[in-house]
Amino acid sequence: MDKLYKRKFRTFLGEAIALADDNFLLLLAFSNYKNLQKKLKLLSTDYEVFDKKNFILENTERQLIEYMSKKRRSFDLPIKLIGSDFQKKIWKHLMDIPFGETISYAELAKRFGNEKAYRACANANAANNLSIVIPCHRVINSNGELGGYAGGIERKKMLLELENATSDILYN
Repeated sequence: MDKLYKRKFRTFLGEAIALADDNFLLLLAFSNYKNLQKKLKLLSTDYEVFDKKNFILENTERQLIEYMSKKRRSFDLPIKLIGSDFQKKIWKHLMDIPFGETISYAELAKRFGNEKAYRACANANAANNLSIVIPCHRVINSNGELGGYAGGIERKKMLLELENATSDILYN
């Protein structure tokens, strides 16, 4: 049976939870993340889970602290994308959004190659297992409103403020 390592740590945005195997970060989410327990259960099937650090979790925590201290703009963690081929393609597009910038769900669909797929892109965005590392918080509505965020809309707002995002976001 393979091993997974789980670690919780505190951030100014709340408690985060990370899950990794010996080679890859599999999950980074906030403890109040929508559907977190379901995701944890799916990811940990056929694994023995240990509540302790490993190198990947230590590196994840360090890089997250650097990001939140404005000392890091991107992550260089070994990640494993777990999802459909469509979701993986969308997540790769998300990783191309520069720090401090936002795009709309419609723009994300356009970059994917199908302007009409903005709802499917939004759903793939919401299924992201690697919050912040894959910057799904940088995608907003076409009208400038924040849209949704599985970690909570207030947290999305704080992440964009941390990055000084360059869009005309309406804070409703």
